[in-house]
Amino acid sequence: MDSKKRKVVLTGGGTVGHVMLNKLLIPGLFNRDVEPVYIGSKKGIEKELISATSIKYFNISSGKLRRYISIENGKDLFKVIKGIFDARKILKREKPEFVFSKGGFVSVPVVLAARSLNIPVYIHESDITPGLANKIASKFATKIFVTFKKTLDYLPADKAEYLGPVIRDELSRGYSRIGYEMTEFNPEKPIMLIMGGSLGSKAINQFVRDNLDTLLEEWQIIHLCGRGNHISSFEREGYRQYEFVKRELPHLIKISDLVVGRSGSNAIYEFLLNEKPMILIPLPLSQSRGDQVENAEYFKEKGYAEVIQESDLDLSHFNQSAARIESNRSEIIARMKGFEGGFKPEDLVDRLLSKEDK
Repeated sequence: MDSKKRKVVLTGGGTVGHVMLNKLLIPGLFNRDVEPVYIGSKKGIEKELISATSIKYFNISSGKLRRYISIENGKDLFKVIKGIFDARKILKREKPEFVFSKGGFVSVPVVLAARSLNIPVYIHESDITPGLANKIASKFATKIFVTFKKTLDYLPADKAEYLGPVIRDELSRGYSRIGYEMTEFNPEKPIMLIMGGSLGSKAINQFVRDNLDTLLEEWQIIHLCGRGNHISSFEREGYRQYEFVKRELPHLIKISDLVVGRSGSNAIYEFLLNEKPMILIPLPLSQSRGDQVENAEYFKEKGYAEVIQESDLDLSHFNQSAARIESNRSEIIARMKGFEGGFKPEDLVDRLLSKEDK
């Protein structure tokens, strides 16, 4: 490959949300004759996701960042320091025009290394309040792009810029005919799409299976249960389990009347853009820093969703939330239609490259 070709470095990892936008940027970079390379951890999910592309992937040492006192913090500090030196070597060799970071623990050494070499750093924050990694990295960033307007309140005004959600055109290209052929569902009975992420949600899966026969009295159910969570003994008429879907997802969204799931920002904005009312069950504070709780409450305030905390997830609360959505469906969809904002991955590529061309 031409050593003089324009290059950029993408980084971020730990969760699918910290990788997906980076992955969506790759085709746009190639289309503009720019070579993307990726810096991630040795074993994180980012390595699995990026290995499916054709770009170079570099491993660095990375440590977990904690908000609480732990003896492990000292050990991981050395991993972060080593990661900075690892990243510096890669950046000096690859000579990228800029670094684009989606956050996660592995991104911090890359951002620090980039700024030590005077390489511009662009960060994207998906949640309402920045995660710890992005809080640290924002001090060294050239620009910070955000999904929620409210996030601007938590970041330096001279660095933060609102973009809105990423718009994935392919998710709006679903066909009802294909969705009904896949599921063999009755078009006359409402359909509920339940999903808990690529690995599934134990709490949501358990709720569905504990109450399956009752739920099927009113709904047909598409259940994205997560890898390794398919249980054949639960097969019923009007119920379809899938461990994971990719190309099929637009068709399943198209035929769904209600979406139930966690409240990661990428997913809930995709359902908003597809005008699908939601019941959101955010990850509890015991399992997260609270970002999903904030995202869910924000969507509830905007009138896009009902929210059930995991500790309150039972059939009574669920039926009440579903009933409120059904009685206000037209108003909810009207509010969703009124949402303005968002960007396509190729538009962000153009913006980033134009900043460097000036």
